[in-house]
Amino acid sequence: MEFDVRPAEVFEDVRTLIGPRSPTASVCWCLSHRLPAKVEKQLRGPERGAYVAELCRADPAPGVLAYDGHEPVGWAAVAPRADTAYARSRTIPHLDDLPVWSLWCLRVRPGHRGRGVTHALISGAVAFARKRGAPVLEAYPLDNGDDGGARVDVTMAYAGLRRNFERAGFVYAADTTSVLAGHPRVLMRLDLR
Repeated sequence: MEFDVRPAEVFEDVRTLIGPRSPTASVCWCLSHRLPAKVEKQLRGPERGAYVAELCRADPAPGVLAYDGHEPVGWAAVAPRADTAYARSRTIPHLDDLPVWSLWCLRVRPGHRGRGVTHALISGAVAFARKRGAPVLEAYPLDNGDDGGARVDVTMAYAGLRRNFERAGFVYAADTTSVLAGHPRVLMRLDLR
């Protein structure tokens, strides 16, 4: 199945993928790795959605969306690493001084999983970063075993799985000291030059 992947410029579609059911809830909105922790914790309820709405109007957009027809079915956060909390991370190493971009969150709507949306999102994020001049795209997925068979809770799979990035051409670049849902995260890279 083919999905249309576009920059995340339509706030209503972004809200469909990462927004809360209740507008007053203080859910992630995919801001926890985009902002310094102090700023991220100060944004409460509707302020979080308003911040994301501003990001959707900015250039570059805060990521990409996958569509099945006109329906938004997937989200990927992708941005210059320097503009994310990963720029200051003590658990995800910096390998060099290249102005790399980061791909750190993948979300597929229930009812659309297992149909290739994640693969489309990764490919779309690669194209998005390449078009904007990124020399390298990094991801920090879970390493859930040599065969990828160790179960990962769907709510914690937002970082992606190593094997999905390998299928997209990313290569292992380094271990990290980050652990998510009991699985180590690895640093994967794709050279876009």
